[in-house]
Amino acid sequence: MIRNIIFDFGDVFINLDKVVVFREMQKLNVLHLLPQLDELNKAFEVGAISPESFLDQLQDYLPQLTKDQIAAVWNGMLLDLPEYRLEFLEDLAREAKYRLFLLSNTNALHIPHFRKQMGELRFNRFRNSFEQFYLSHEIKLRKPSAEIYEFVLNENGLPASETLFIDDTEENTNAARKLGIHTWNLKVGQEDIIQLKTKI
Repeated sequence: MIRNIIFDFGDVFINLDKVVVFREMQKLNVLHLLPQLDELNKAFEVGAISPESFLDQLQDYLPQLTKDQIAAVWNGMLLDLPEYRLEFLEDLAREAKYRLFLLSNTNALHIPHFRKQMGELRFNRFRNSFEQFYLSHEIKLRKPSAEIYEFVLNENGLPASETLFIDDTEENTNAARKLGIHTWNLKVGQEDIIQLKTKI
């Protein structure tokens, strides 16, 4: 029986434009830098570098852009969190049938931007719906490492067999499944988190 649900954030609750950085790099004719930027982003997502250092290093690769422009492109992937999804989450929390957790690969630029974009009231409605709110740059771990799932399970006393993990990235759900966690690899554009109860 599922008693605990761990949710991803991007493209599960908030809509994303995941190719905005790719499009900008294509315009600047610097697609060859994608491998370096991917490594830099991974380091940023585990809090290994500060926002200032991240922007400094990005500007070394993209001298055509100011730091403000780079930050705007990086944050441009964050779109909206539809009200119907927020209400669904709040209803689920009120039911108190499941322990709810958020587990997101994110960074110290995205969260303040999202908080401002969403507004303090709506952000708090979202955050307060979860028992714990785990962000990769704060806990120094990122999906799909086994350590991040073990961290959440162990810290909260969650049996893997009673836990469902929902993520739009198959690599992440595959990694969780290897630990005995139930998973739902949500297909963006075909499925929506409000269909959750049909998956449990």
